[in-house]
Amino acid sequence: MRILLLGKNGQVGWELQRALVPLGELVSLDRAGADGLCGDLAQPEALRATVRRVAPDLIVNAAAYTAVDKAETETTLAHTINAVAPGVLAEEARSCNAWLVHFSTDYVFDGSGSTAWREDAPTNPLGAYGRTKRDGEQAIVAAGCRHLILRTSWVYAARGGNFAKTMLRLAQERERLSVVDDQFGAPTGAELLADVTAHALRGAMARPELGGIYHVAAAGETNWHGYARHVIEVARRGGVPVKVAFERIEPVPTSAFPLPAARPANSRLDTGRLRAAFGLALPDWRVGVDRMLAELLPR
Repeated sequence: MRILLLGKNGQVGWELQRALVPLGELVSLDRAGADGLCGDLAQPEALRATVRRVAPDLIVNAAAYTAVDKAETETTLAHTINAVAPGVLAEEARSCNAWLVHFSTDYVFDGSGSTAWREDAPTNPLGAYGRTKRDGEQAIVAAGCRHLILRTSWVYAARGGNFAKTMLRLAQERERLSVVDDQFGAPTGAELLADVTAHALRGAMARPELGGIYHVAAAGETNWHGYARHVIEVARRGGVPVKVAFERIEPVPTSAFPLPAARPANSRLDTGRLRAAFGLALPDWRVGVDRMLAELLPR
């Protein structure tokens, strides 16, 4: 099997390079491309030509426009990358009878309520980023190719910047921290997401009726304040010179940090459909976070 992976150097793409290798021959591209191939989703027609040249059996799109706040002003670019390009990939996947895997987000929902979102819940994005991701999902479905659309949230990895790294740095610099406590979800590791993707792909390619939209997230839930406290306490126990006391990690509402784009308050994702379809068990969010911290913290 020949696999075309886009976004190879992102958090999820980096882990997918490892997870997908056992499935077949991997052609991995970042935005710069290689050997005359285009991996830039801002150039949909060049991307179309690349798919035709590679002639893959499987396309995995781990690239996206993810600058949530900038998307409010760079709406055309965000739409091209998150909606137009996935539609092109889906058209080409259908033409060459390939599967397409695409990653989406909890931002397609409005974050209302406290119940975990199911795949069939109505989408109602709050901002431009969520709208472009929803439009990308719809373009893939409309193209009629065999596909897996995996919605996830609060993705992190040891590689690159992330919330945990920021909290670790601030905890060593400050004696008081204010962290949002009214947004709820489950931190989900790129490593877990990549492994689940590979497992789901094997299942779906053997049973094409399993294609469609699924939610993927670690088990359990927390808020950003609870996430920060966990990270800092693990670091403290590991001997990191943390300045901030546990009781000085203070909860604040989202309104304390005004941003151009609204964030969903409820990012909980119901993963029951995924677990039932592919026989998977998803670990508690702390398992992956603790593993990441074991890589980051000094030994």
